[in-house]
Amino acid sequence: MTGLVYKSTGSWYTVKSEKGDFIECRMKGKFRMKGIKSTNPIAVGDIVDYELEETSDAVTGTIFNIHERKNYIVRKSVNLSHQMHIIASNIDRVFLLITINNPPTTFNFIDRFLVTAEAYNIETILVFNKIDTFDEPTLEDQLYMQYVYQQIGYKCLRVSSTEMKGVDELKEMMIGKVSMFSGHSGVGKSTLVNAMEPSLHLKTKTISEASKQGQHTTTFAEMYDLSFNAKIIDTPGIKGFGIVDMEKEEISGYFPEFFKLKDQCKFNNCLHKEEPHCAIKAALERDEIAWSRYNSYLKILEGDEENYRTDSYDEDRKISDETRNQK
Repeated sequence: MTGLVYKSTGSWYTVKSEKGDFIECRMKGKFRMKGIKSTNPIAVGDIVDYELEETSDAVTGTIFNIHERKNYIVRKSVNLSHQMHIIASNIDRVFLLITINNPPTTFNFIDRFLVTAEAYNIETILVFNKIDTFDEPTLEDQLYMQYVYQQIGYKCLRVSSTEMKGVDELKEMMIGKVSMFSGHSGVGKSTLVNAMEPSLHLKTKTISEASKQGQHTTTFAEMYDLSFNAKIIDTPGIKGFGIVDMEKEEISGYFPEFFKLKDQCKFNNCLHKEEPHCAIKAALERDEIAWSRYNSYLKILEGDEENYRTDSYDEDRKISDETRNQK
């Protein structure tokens, strides 16, 4: 029998059968996907083959095969630095939820996420949430951040779950697709899903006033069928986003504005750091590339880990301020 994984808790997997029934399944033995060193061999969004087993309590299943994935999005495992955690698979679109200071989302975090999505060929749309809470300085920061990514070619939406601003436009972009919501804890993923589909009643929590960080409400990734012919994968909040399985020479290829200029560099193996006649650095000096993006590129290149820290946000803010002053 074949089905779609809707929820993964690490030991049990909720699978929806082709008939529409939900079956709780376990994995048969230990197996790995070819070439993938993952802490979770089976992820939400996977198409799997399973066998039914009848017990005295209920009908359960055993998963014995995972179909080939068209894509997946991963992050470095928190505990095992050389392994990765698959957040979800077979995704049509990712909506990365961003808040400016409630909690803060940094350029560095956004860029790491976008690089990973580009590497696995997943369209990402940036959703600036909680716009109803903005004061004037916050609005300026948000519009500047939106400007940076729209110039590159990323689609951006401005949304308020409480005032239902932008929600209908978001729903239109999800019709007929498997979408994933991602972002830090507290950016409003579950609240936004509830705004689109109130009958789900997903749990939500408020932001910690002391740390300005969100509190985890979604423990495991889970897929939901929505009433307007769409599927949504709600994911746990991501604190940091480590990059995996990328050679230094290929990283710049996942920055679209860098990729357009790479062929103009004097050296084919240019890393856009100290090399002479570098088209990327020349464009940077002409303000054709945002300094925040170049800063993120250098951090990824040098292998710096991205952590959810206030000083990282302050550094990003300083960069954006300096760039705006140059315009």
